[in-house]
Amino acid sequence: MHFKRLTALALATCCIAAVTPAIADTIQAPQGLDQSATLLLTDLPVFAPANGLAQSIIPDASTFAAPKAAVATVASAQDAQEADAVDGDDDDSLVAAATARLAGHVDGHAREALLSFAMKLRDIRYHRGGRTPTAGFDCSGFVRYVFAKSIGLDLPTNSASQFLAGLSVKRTEMKTGDLVFFRTRGKAISHVGIYIDNGQFIHSPSAGKTVRVDSLNEAYWSKHFAGAKRPEGIAKI
Repeated sequence: MHFKRLTALALATCCIAAVTPAIADTIQAPQGLDQSATLLLTDLPVFAPANGLAQSIIPDASTFAAPKAAVATVASAQDAQEADAVDGDDDDSLVAAATARLAGHVDGHAREALLSFAMKLRDIRYHRGGRTPTAGFDCSGFVRYVFAKSIGLDLPTNSASQFLAGLSVKRTEMKTGDLVFFRTRGKAISHVGIYIDNGQFIHSPSAGKTVRVDSLNEAYWSKHFAGAKRPEGIAKI
């Protein structure tokens, strides 16, 4: 047993003796170090990181190209969706054409835009104080909504103030988009509608009814008719 151990030890010693000079030849000892230090250096393992390991931690430029392409794709999709939203707008060309916002400077399609937009609101229920299609309309709320949404013109909030703000128009000279007023309760202005043509007007009548077209020649409306006014915003067209 002792003989085997001695034999193995001798072989190990021979191997070390054979390898050590080769390693020592590859290492240049700094000047000024003595021989013992040089021998110490030969005993240290040499660490040389693999090139592949160093390169593996550097991101490839191609990895950044995919996100950019994805962003471009998303942007294109968003643009398409926005274009679809515009194309899907249910306002017709007349309503879209009436884009001016200042009184007295509304474009020449304003009257057609008013009528087109107003007719789309037929059958919406009457609601006292209502100002939107969802809530319903009272008479002045309907008129104000149509003017604001079709040509961007703000009118006063009730029929009496709308009457005072407009320019007087003779019944024989009324045009599409003029406002027609009524006294349905005493002497005060209490109702308003939008004139269409041929004696007809569109309005939100009263509780239990919906936005509809009526005629000024009907007995009730003829009896209570108070006059017509032209909002200043469309006075020049």
